[in-house]
Amino acid sequence: MKHWIKRIFLTGYWGFLALVWIVVGLFYYQASRPASESNQATTFEVQPGMTLKQVARELSRQGLIRSANAFQAIAYIQNKQKQVMVGEFSLSPSMPPSSILLRITSGKTVLHPVTIPEGYRITEIAALLHSEGLIDKETFIQQTRDENLVRSLGIPADSLEGYLFPETYHFSKFTPEKRIVQTMIETFREQVLKPPLLMSAEKSSLSWHEIITLASLIEKETGLDSERKIISSVFHNRLRKNMRLQTDPTVIYAMEQFDGNIRKRDLKIDSPYNTYRYKGLPPGPIANPGLKSIVAALSPIESNHLYFVSRQDGSHHFSSTLAEHNRAVQKYQLRKARFRR
Repeated sequence: MKHWIKRIFLTGYWGFLALVWIVVGLFYYQASRPASESNQATTFEVQPGMTLKQVARELSRQGLIRSANAFQAIAYIQNKQKQVMVGEFSLSPSMPPSSILLRITSGKTVLHPVTIPEGYRITEIAALLHSEGLIDKETFIQQTRDENLVRSLGIPADSLEGYLFPETYHFSKFTPEKRIVQTMIETFREQVLKPPLLMSAEKSSLSWHEIITLASLIEKETGLDSERKIISSVFHNRLRKNMRLQTDPTVIYAMEQFDGNIRKRDLKIDSPYNTYRYKGLPPGPIANPGLKSIVAALSPIESNHLYFVSRQDGSHHFSSTLAEHNRAVQKYQLRKARFRR
């Protein structure tokens, strides 16, 4: 009797051991082997609030891992169960689960390149970033108007207009709007606040805020590098003579709606940004200027020019007297307008 009990016990023991080995082997296979040999990359998204269990299930559903349970076990064994990061990750079924875990816990997210053009306003930057699926527009705009941030930068204004540096950036999805704004401000500091420009600013009669404001006017008036310092000289000359700057982009900035045309009544808008009505620089930048316009604001050429008018080809005619300017307006604006009719 005891002999048969012993045989049953040994049979059960070895059977159990075999089952354990089968389970361990299956677990090892699922935990160590890629889901397939396919190298085709796919963008996997870890959304805010997702748990490890939800991430594992989604990886399994998309065919990136063999077993959600095995993947979770790997994370716990490596003590990475709470290190999964939010964002987009480039993954493929040929990656071992351990490599996938390393990728989504390392922060190596997919980066989206986005170029902020010179002369964009905050609202235009917000619209561009929103179109790329990177931000919520209203949240972004609110961050650029954060009083504490504006005050900490010593900017005498109610927004960061002018200080979001135009550049090509690489942002991951779910990057907080505040972090994006801070990155643009940091880039402004890195590119603008360098010794040569700081020395030029010390010699200028304008404050830094006025320099950036003037640079934004230059940026909006021309896209030609060869004209920036000439236009700067016009504005500097008019400021010295206490003349109104009378630049259209400031009127457009003051308008609630702009349909592409400035009318006579628009020149009478009661706004401190309307340089047809008020002398001096507007209270702050009307756009975010690039480095070349900032340099031009600091170092205008020597000239007697007080006026300029568009030639309708992207360039401008510059004049030193009102009579010469009126002739240029007649030549480049009025005659061409009548010809178009």
